[in-house]
Amino acid sequence: MLGKTKPEVLVVGAGPVGLMAALTLAKQDIPVAVVDREWRTGAHSYALALHPRSLMLLAELGLLEEVLDTAYRVRRVGIYDARTRRAEVRLAAPGDAALPLAVMRQDVLERMLEDALRRAGVDVLWNHAVSRLVPQADGAVATVDTLVKESVGYAVARTEWVVARSQDVHVPFVIGADGHRSLVRRSLDIDFPEVGPAQHFAVFEFATDLDLSDELRLIVGEETTDVLWPLPDGHCRWSFQLVDEAVPPSTRTKDRIPVDIGGARYPRLDLGWLRELMSQRAPWFSGKVERIFWRIMVRFERRLATAFGRDRVWLAGDAGHLTGPAGMQSMNVGLREAKQLAEMVAGVVRHGEPVAQLREFDAQRLAEWRSLLGVDGPWTCDKQADPWLGALADRLIPCLPASGTDLRAAAKQLGLQPHDPSSP
Repeated sequence: MLGKTKPEVLVVGAGPVGLMAALTLAKQDIPVAVVDREWRTGAHSYALALHPRSLMLLAELGLLEEVLDTAYRVRRVGIYDARTRRAEVRLAAPGDAALPLAVMRQDVLERMLEDALRRAGVDVLWNHAVSRLVPQADGAVATVDTLVKESVGYAVARTEWVVARSQDVHVPFVIGADGHRSLVRRSLDIDFPEVGPAQHFAVFEFATDLDLSDELRLIVGEETTDVLWPLPDGHCRWSFQLVDEAVPPSTRTKDRIPVDIGGARYPRLDLGWLRELMSQRAPWFSGKVERIFWRIMVRFERRLATAFGRDRVWLAGDAGHLTGPAGMQSMNVGLREAKQLAEMVAGVVRHGEPVAQLREFDAQRLAEWRSLLGVDGPWTCDKQADPWLGALADRLIPCLPASGTDLRAAAKQLGLQPHDPSSP
């Protein structure tokens, strides 16, 4: 279970956001425990790119060189219609040594973070689920279940996860990085309403001989926004937005076994449909399609929690927000949230700073996400900008791989700027 050393902080969820929070705390010698109900890191998941600002956070943890040695470096975003290239956003000027967009699969990042956490003396407690959380004035009481596999059935045997034992533990702080179905969020009775329509995508990863250079490509149609990601080792990922098919929310669950099971789950995801989608939406794609090694249909919702926590229980990452996939904003902003939250918690634990300062975290998170999700109003277009881009402003902003001041700088290259509520 949680061992003899009582943790000061319990981190629920061992994805990139939870691992970032735990590693930040461990680096400051704060006793921390990390639990995750799964049995290992994900083998396949959608998130695959680290914004330059995220790389700066990883540099502070001594992981930048390891990440860049593994990643595919992207320095520009090309914006296309179905036939031609219409615009470009440079993530760094030509010859600039600034950090790129680093494209790497989420499972690779998770293993790096977990290894770094282990070197800091903290092991992730896999197969441990928080089944109950009771917030209190001085922390929270968490019921942590240890899960084991058990064979059940008579005529046809099968295995399933069952609770072997449970432990109630009192902790001064809880950080919920437990995803869109967050038990931590639900224990606080925080609503998680939709703030925009859900989006559905068909995703294909395969080997190709097409040289995508250092460019991420966005393909904007009348109703769809598709994304072509270059990946390391001669692979790429196509994500095609679907407008006529519904996909259940359960598709957001990560695959834990590194095999191509998408074809069995969704038989339509075959080579013929991939070629049809490319022919209709990106006829300029001339590369070969070699072995498809991952395919899935996935649903992305747009949601924002009404609060990011209170007192000594707080949220980061997908537990507090969901958005579209193209700009990888939810995970990357989540990494920044995890670090900020962990540092504020460390200030309370180590230096006696007031717990009330965490209300500032709540206000900042809500303000940024209201802007990212377009809740506070649409982005506007400069008069001299391309009218085609201006008409697509609210579709393009979530697709740019940046946030904060970096997002404003990227949008400015397209002549776009956030809505100013004070303007007439």
